[in-house]
Amino acid sequence: MALKCGIVGLPNVGKSTLFNCLSNAKAQSANFPFCTIEPNVGVITVPDYRLNKLTEMCQPRSVGPATVEIVDIAGLVKGASKGEGLGNKFLANIRETDAILHVLRCFDDDNITHVDGTVDPVRDKEIIDMELQLKDLETVESRLQKTLKQAQTGGDKNARLQAGVLQAYKDALTQGRSARTVRFETKDEEKFARELCLLTAKPVMYVCNVDDASAVSGNKYVDAVREAICDEGARMLVVAAQTESEIAELDSFEERQEFLHDIGLEESGVSRLIRAAYSLLDLQTYFTAGPDEVRAWTFRRGSKAPQCAGIIHTDFEKGFIRAEVIKYDDYVSLGGEAPVREAGKMGVEGKEYVVQDGDIMHFRFNV
Repeated sequence: MALKCGIVGLPNVGKSTLFNCLSNAKAQSANFPFCTIEPNVGVITVPDYRLNKLTEMCQPRSVGPATVEIVDIAGLVKGASKGEGLGNKFLANIRETDAILHVLRCFDDDNITHVDGTVDPVRDKEIIDMELQLKDLETVESRLQKTLKQAQTGGDKNARLQAGVLQAYKDALTQGRSARTVRFETKDEEKFARELCLLTAKPVMYVCNVDDASAVSGNKYVDAVREAICDEGARMLVVAAQTESEIAELDSFEERQEFLHDIGLEESGVSRLIRAAYSLLDLQTYFTAGPDEVRAWTFRRGSKAPQCAGIIHTDFEKGFIRAEVIKYDDYVSLGGEAPVREAGKMGVEGKEYVVQDGDIMHFRFNV
């Protein structure tokens, strides 16, 4: 599943530094606005101890981890919705992503220029929120005028439903609320809402970029962001991007762990961020395991067995017969597939089975 998280924020908040840590790519990171002209894309491996354990047990010829694409999008500025800076192009880049990682500067450093002169992450957040909301409002109002005419002149029931969705979005956006705060009652309304692909309907995580000393406990800026987003239903993560870049340069795993221990962290912010991005997209993992390959397969939470089979190959979904399912804990505790079968712990599931995170699957199909 080629799913993308877009890194956004004002210029000079640490987006490209964070991107480099995530992907080991070399996006230019300079102390001036718009140093990232084209969006940089990195394919990020999702850390998963279960994949490591299955690999250790099966000793396969190949291993396939779950991945997420991260897109580093150049800094937005006030007026982006009207084309200021490089606004329109970057707004289009955001539209192509599935979720947003909104980086906020939560550190003081006189050597790094802030585009607005002072450090205020809540103000920065509101600037970008407003630009995305204004662009969405433009989209909604344009669509609403046409839809209302269809509903009034033709008595089109579908047009009336769409007009209701658009009006609900317009009301929220004009009140300064993002589209993701609007809830709908029916599946038809939700389906149309998704089709609009509004920028502020995308799930968002606020990434507070802090200094080394604040990596564990946060600081006054982090506290201000936490309070500002308490009613949004959004997520927040604290990361020291510059510290993460120093960790990434260390050669061995042992050196990196020692560095983390010295600053009071159990794992890197990058690992936490990648997993959080995976979760933000409402993604889960099932596994296939054997001597040929151990692989993590990404699926949407709530997917049924045939849909998950189709992720491997469309023929698996078309000709789906059943799924043989082993729970990860049983696989590990009993020592593999054969002991699980002998113990009667393997489940045989049909088309209505909702796949669970960590399931080890074997699909039977006939085309």
